[in-house]
Amino acid sequence: MTHPTDIRRDHWAEHLRNALDLAAAGVPALPLSRGKRPFGNCTACTGNACGGRPHMKAAGPCQCPKPCHGWAAATTDPAVLTSLEWAAMWREALAVAYHPGGAGLTVVDLDTADAVTWARRTLPATRTVASTRGEHWIYRGTMGSSNAVRPGVDIKSTMAYARYLGPGTGTMTTLPDAVRALAVKEPSPARPAPHAVTAPTGFGSGECRHRTPAYLERGIHMAEQRIIEARSAVHATVYRTFLAVLSAHGGCGCLTDAHIARLFAAAQAKGESPRHCTDAWANARAALGV
Repeated sequence: MTHPTDIRRDHWAEHLRNALDLAAAGVPALPLSRGKRPFGNCTACTGNACGGRPHMKAAGPCQCPKPCHGWAAATTDPAVLTSLEWAAMWREALAVAYHPGGAGLTVVDLDTADAVTWARRTLPATRTVASTRGEHWIYRGTMGSSNAVRPGVDIKSTMAYARYLGPGTGTMTTLPDAVRALAVKEPSPARPAPHAVTAPTGFGSGECRHRTPAYLERGIHMAEQRIIEARSAVHATVYRTFLAVLSAHGGCGCLTDAHIARLFAAAQAKGESPRHCTDAWANARAALGV
């Protein structure tokens, strides 16, 4: 006779194996608690004491090792997934989730039979996974996440997590314009465009010792690559990169709107919102006094 403890052990071990398989495939994973939710903030991060992460108001280099910040805690690092800090979470985990945007993917979450019928009539075929009440359609490509884009349809890509329900069936295809169009909203005339760069430039007036095209271009390119190649702790990486760029060029006015736009674009491609980019940039400037 199988003891209930053995069943729980088998379940969390299976969840961890699935997470490691996802990580090996380049898909950031994390455990889910009851209600299909990420584990709550740890003591060190409660009340934003850590300095902030993407879903919080402030920006900051949080280095918490526990999966306490939702989608941003998802990782492809097996050392983190199997660490002692995560062990207690896996023992309590009821499911596994992943960050689609971190793997260059978008999940169209179809939560009703009517939504599935609509998708089969409207969207290009792609890899599909059966869910509790419908299906997940997985496309190659990223976009902003959005809930209730139409009845029974959510989009999960950047800054979101999706429950892992198995490998699915079918060939994954490129994210179609029909899905991107679902999240498009008319801009408010009272607000700036959503991706406008609002960070001020020209904030330095000291003598520039390195205003050479090659030096500056190399620095911006390296900063972009550092952000793009981040597999976990994306928000912290963005903040540290902004800090490094400002340390080198923030005191002499080398940076232009075009340079900052490139850094913001790299961060937004990894799931950061324009507001989080602006906050991280402002916090980095404040930390350096520039």
